[in-house]
Amino acid sequence: MELIESFKKKASQHNKRIVLPESNDERILQAAKKITESDIAEVILIGQEAKIKKEIEKDCLTRIIIKDSAENSQEKEELAELLYELRHHKGISKEKARDITSDPLYYATLLVASGRADGMVAGADNPTGKVLRPALQTIKTKAEISIVSGAFIMILDKKNFGDKGVLVMSDCAVNPQVDAKGLAEIAVSTARTSKKLLNIEPKVALLSFSTRGSASHSLVDKVQEATALAQKIAPEFAIDGEMQADAALVEAVAKKKAPDSQVGGKANVLIYPDLQSGNIGYKLTQRLAGAEAVGPILQGMDRPVNDLSRGCSVEDIVNLTAITVLQAL
Repeated sequence: MELIESFKKKASQHNKRIVLPESNDERILQAAKKITESDIAEVILIGQEAKIKKEIEKDCLTRIIIKDSAENSQEKEELAELLYELRHHKGISKEKARDITSDPLYYATLLVASGRADGMVAGADNPTGKVLRPALQTIKTKAEISIVSGAFIMILDKKNFGDKGVLVMSDCAVNPQVDAKGLAEIAVSTARTSKKLLNIEPKVALLSFSTRGSASHSLVDKVQEATALAQKIAPEFAIDGEMQADAALVEAVAKKKAPDSQVGGKANVLIYPDLQSGNIGYKLTQRLAGAEAVGPILQGMDRPVNDLSRGCSVEDIVNLTAITVLQAL
């Protein structure tokens, strides 16, 4: 995929350090080798050094850092102290913080939170909730953003849609239902993701079954409120809604339904009102339009953390690592 190759090439120009905490999974070890061979990132593996050394060729090991979260070290003490500082108001003791730091996922997120790593990729061997919990407790979300969401980059053959055939859709992976504030934050996060990864000017449409008040319903009200909030949070972006999908994507339709819109007919970022519609929408685009789907890309975290599918391939891990590097720039 041309876009992914461009991500890898750009990532290789930066010396970022990405932690992969699930070294017990063979796919992670294979991916670590490919990542280092391609100079995409410097890899930190969490696990037993002797076991990892048996699995990875010696020439690759010189460029991979191995940390064992089960062993006592000065770094582990410092990370446990950081966890205590972050969570003592929730009743965590110093002893409990040391115990929790032994968990590879917590160790990894604390490496990121402390600046020892630039990002984390996990989820090959753990469900989303288990990946996100330590990240939300230690790294937390960006200023003005209280919600983590999942975006997909969709690449279509039809270049008349989006930005020369590229669309970004969200939230398609994390939140089953959000209020207007959450939806506004998802819109802003996705605009920022689009700008950072694709270097495009985001034209963000918040989708609904109504365009500019053509229908009256509480669900429409929520999208209208979210649009106003998103415009206030990020006035630098073109954000509009509520808008039906055809009004967002087709100029002829937009001229009739939203003739004064900067986004109508030109949208390259589509924000779904809930996870159900988002998941359905991106999969229909993938299957019926033959689009390539890149993601989910987690957004909203203060430092990059990305969640793999447990059915991921080695190449999926490599690709998401490259994206994580670019998010860290």
